[in-house]
This record gives sequence, structure tokens and C-alpha cells, in this order.
Amino acid sequence: MSDSCARPFRVLGLQQVAVGGRDKAALRRLWCDLLGLPLTGSFRSERENVDEDIAVVGVGPFRVEVDLMQPIDPDQKPRVHEPALNHIGLWVDDLAAAVTWLGEQGLRFTPGGVRRGAAGHDVCFIHPKGDATSPLGGEGVLIELVQAPPDVITAYDAT
Repeated sequence: MSDSCARPFRVLGLQQVAVGGRDKAALRRLWCDLLGLPLTGSFRSERENVDEDIAVVGVGPFRVEVDLMQPIDPDQKPRVHEPALNHIGLWVDDLAAAVTWLGEQGLRFTPGGVRRGAAGHDVCFIHPKGDATSPLGGEGVLIELVQAPPDVITAYDAT
């Protein structure tokens, strides 16, 4: 493994936690009605088999999304409701450099490459498991790398 000083990107913080269920109304009842998280948007993608609402906790550049996801078709893949804690998202300061460098280290990414995510940021997913070509994975966890916007990078650098 390369020395961490050679890593051409930084993980700046937690960007999101994605929670799945068969009925996002039940998720909204818990996260929004009972816990008080405000909804800030929604996203639907047939390709990704997801219909989600976006809630947030915290303020400023380090606020964290709580994505409340239900499958459009529960019998199709990806099954965004299995497991219920679907994935975590990490802010990175240079997504392109991160994907290149991590790929060179043998990390496996999910199909689809870098693309626009639900909140409008460029994203890429680390596959939960490695394979013969790319032996490293997320050790059972789906991890989303999210390109941090300038205000998050600036706030991180100021800490």
C-alpha cells in the first residue's frame, strides 16, 4: 500500500447516510415527523431503482443528508431497501483523483462510474466486495464518494 502522504485526495467528512425501506412514508414518519429532520428534496431514478426523499441533520457545510429510500420495484436490483442501512457517503476534495488512485490500489467500484448524484454532486460508489480484477472492496459496506463543493473544502481547511 502506498504511503498516505502520496494520497492525492482527502476525506473531509460524512456527507450522507442512506436508509432504505419498502415504504418511505414510514421512514419519513420516523426521521421527519418524530425526529424532526427537515426534508430538502427528492430524487427518483428508474436506472438505480430508487425513489428517495432527502432529509438533513446539522447546519452549514458539514450538514449530513439522511436519504430515505424505497425501491421503485422491490423485486428488481439494486435493492435499495436491503440492507436497511444502505450506504454511507463521504465528502472527498478531489473525486477524480480519488477514483484514479484508489483504482490503482486495487479497489473495486460499482458499475456506472462517476455520475451526478441525487443531491447534484458528482459521485462514485465503492463496491462492498472485491473481485479477481480488483481485490479490495468496502468490506461489506457500500461506500459513496461524493465530490465536496468549495464551501465544504474551505470549511474543512479552516478547522
